[in-house]
Amino acid sequence: GFWKEVRVSIKNTKFVQVPGVLYLEEAALEYLQFNAQVDSNREVVLACRNLQIDAVTVFAIQKDLFDWFKTLYTNTALRVVHQSTALIEGVLNYAKGTEKTPLYVYVDRFKLHILAVQNGKLIYYNQFLIKQFSDYVKYIMLVMKGLSFDQNTSEVVLWGYIGKNSPHYQEFVKYVRNVSFGERPSYLKFGYLFDEVQEHHFFDLYSTHLLKNE
Repeated sequence: GFWKEVRVSIKNTKFVQVPGVLYLEEAALEYLQFNAQVDSNREVVLACRNLQIDAVTVFAIQKDLFDWFKTLYTNTALRVVHQSTALIEGVLNYAKGTEKTPLYVYVDRFKLHILAVQNGKLIYYNQFLIKQFSDYVKYIMLVMKGLSFDQNTSEVVLWGYIGKNSPHYQEFVKYVRNVSFGERPSYLKFGYLFDEVQEHHFFDLYSTHLLKNE
């Protein structure tokens, strides 16, 4: 009852991004069916907007889960967004004021998100399903090649579930040379309890703050 709004960020592969000028609310299900199978009896189709790139992310959430959230937060404004929307908005904000064009990588549990921003505009976003560690390097190299990035000189900014001293990270930098960890967003203040949390963790969660109401 003390919170004015609760935001829930959904992680799944049932989503599609539509240019804002082409988006029609009544056609949301049709957009999503280009990219995913949707069970209208068990799933609800929702949408959230990236204001910086004027795009709408259409996504599905389990109906039972959505109804449970609405029951749980009856006296609070509930807003459901998609993880991809938060990551895009967060990276665009992070890239402001820099002329560099690094590859932005978010390592999630069993998923890899890769983004690139040039002159303040999003030029690439995709997520990849990870089945084994070698998939991380494979997909990053694939995107680098497609964007004409050099694996030895191009910068890579890394967030997510990977430790600075972990064997995975040590193996990762053998193939991608110029890697640095991303920082927490500057628009939020963090109390001492966050001293135990590595700065490159939870970037997707923090970035939900940037998703403004339409």
